[in-house]
Amino acid sequence: MGWSTRAGLAAILGTLAACSLPPLQRETPAPKPSIPIQPAPAARWVAADWKDLPGWGSDDLLAAWPALLAGCQRPAPGWAEFCARAALESPTDALEAAALLMKHLRPWCLASGSGDATGLLTGYFEPQLAASRTRQGAFQWPLHALPGDPLLRRLPRRDVDGNPRFASLELAFVDDPFALLQLQIQGSGRLVMRDAAGVERVSRVAWAGHNDQPFQSVARALLDRGEVADATPRTLSDWARRNPAKVRDALAMNPRVVYFREEALPDAAQGPRGAQGVPLTPGRSVAVDKAFIGLGTPLWLDSTEPLSTTPLRRLVLAQDTGSAIQGAVRADFFWGWGDDAALQAGRTRQPLRLWGLFPEGVTPRP
Repeated sequence: MGWSTRAGLAAILGTLAACSLPPLQRETPAPKPSIPIQPAPAARWVAADWKDLPGWGSDDLLAAWPALLAGCQRPAPGWAEFCARAALESPTDALEAAALLMKHLRPWCLASGSGDATGLLTGYFEPQLAASRTRQGAFQWPLHALPGDPLLRRLPRRDVDGNPRFASLELAFVDDPFALLQLQIQGSGRLVMRDAAGVERVSRVAWAGHNDQPFQSVARALLDRGEVADATPRTLSDWARRNPAKVRDALAMNPRVVYFREEALPDAAQGPRGAQGVPLTPGRSVAVDKAFIGLGTPLWLDSTEPLSTTPLRRLVLAQDTGSAIQGAVRADFFWGWGDDAALQAGRTRQPLRLWGLFPEGVTPRP
């Protein structure tokens, strides 16, 4: 890339403007009552300029490249040519990465059908639990594999815990029952175990199914009873240690049981596979509502750090979904795994704006 090209690009990256949407088109005159009024679209993609993206040029786009290439393993229609270029051109710094994106992609601002471009950002993580292959000491709470018998599979939690028919399905045991509940809510996680020689082994357990029972929040029930002052993981775990005789009955308030399968973890730096079928990247993968955003879409995210006014502006990839992630301007930010990620995920709930980046000739669906 020549000096003049880089200088011109740098100037563009340094010029910022707010994303603005044109006013909604209104029909005049109003339709006659006999003519049905069509509902407003659920989302609007509005063509934008690179200058509209707040903070464009401040992100280390090279750090996002592995996540982008991972998404290109399963390219959406119209993305094959760009994905081939992204794999072959291999930018050496953030400026070259920006140049490649700006040459081959175009930004589009996302808004709801009413024209509101501000939505909600939340966070999620991959739980990491200490575990034992056998029941011993504090490790008393089992993770189960999916039963082959449909009748056994549908039993509520109260009939699963301690049931000898499930003994052969016990994959591992953890020492924190509420961490196990969190694992079941998240759907996947990491188990850290030590073998007989004291060597630490890390494996991943992934969602294999559930018992078709309704989910009930144990934390909410304990809050309503005044048993705990808040529902943070530490508070719940402390309650379990102080009230061992009450734990089993408390857990049984949630009849749903999630079953797991154990997987090898060849690369500890990779997250679990998301809905797109590629490994999630901490800080670069988000879950979206795929009714509005196609999986694999690069997105420019404009928000703030949790509990802060510090901008959180970066390139992320739509690589996952979630039952609670509904709506157009809506994303769930993958923080990674471990205690720090759990803390950040629990704190993430702030306003969000999104821009999608699409290849020339590809018009995002409304």
